[in-house]
Amino acid sequence: MQQIDLGLPTPLDWEVAPADWARDDVTALTVSAPAQSDLFVDPAGGEPVLSAPRLLTAAPEGDFQFSARVRVGFAGTYDAGSLLLHAGPRHWAKLAYEHSPQGTAMVVSVITRDVSDDANGFVVADAAPLWLRISRLGPAWAFHASTDGTWWEFVRHFRLDPTATPLRFGLSAQSPTGAGCPVWFDRISFSATRLADLRDGR
Repeated sequence: MQQIDLGLPTPLDWEVAPADWARDDVTALTVSAPAQSDLFVDPAGGEPVLSAPRLLTAAPEGDFQFSARVRVGFAGTYDAGSLLLHAGPRHWAKLAYEHSPQGTAMVVSVITRDVSDDANGFVVADAAPLWLRISRLGPAWAFHASTDGTWWEFVRHFRLDPTATPLRFGLSAQSPTGAGCPVWFDRISFSATRLADLRDGR
């Protein structure tokens, strides 16, 4: 299994590999999301869709912050690039930069404990690149997003309690209704520090 070093504590590997991807730099990656790929367990019923490419590594012990700048070649509805926490097919959370049904680029978060919820965040003007961040704070997690990499908007604060499957984290790309899309991840960063405040913008 190929391992990819992006400057995190341990290398990442493809749990679900895309048809095409490229390493752009030490902390940059391009992923092509295949047509009809998604990661979602519909709360209204139906079979889970777990086909989205995802590049993951083991989550270390203790508090940390993981972030990346994300750019998406939006075309189809729900095309997205995401940061992902993953502990099995029905136990995961993603912070996504997504193409809405209204044709806008926006922040979306999904927490899955057997079934998925789906929560919209803020709209991003002109589909500009967006920074996403996952923070671990003891038993809890926080999602933030930023248009400039400096001022962070609060998105979610939640628990994702452990299952029998070890927790992993990393990157994902999807194109649930479309013919596929490119997603660029760069400025990938990891810090073994605790986020001081959920809502102070830092």
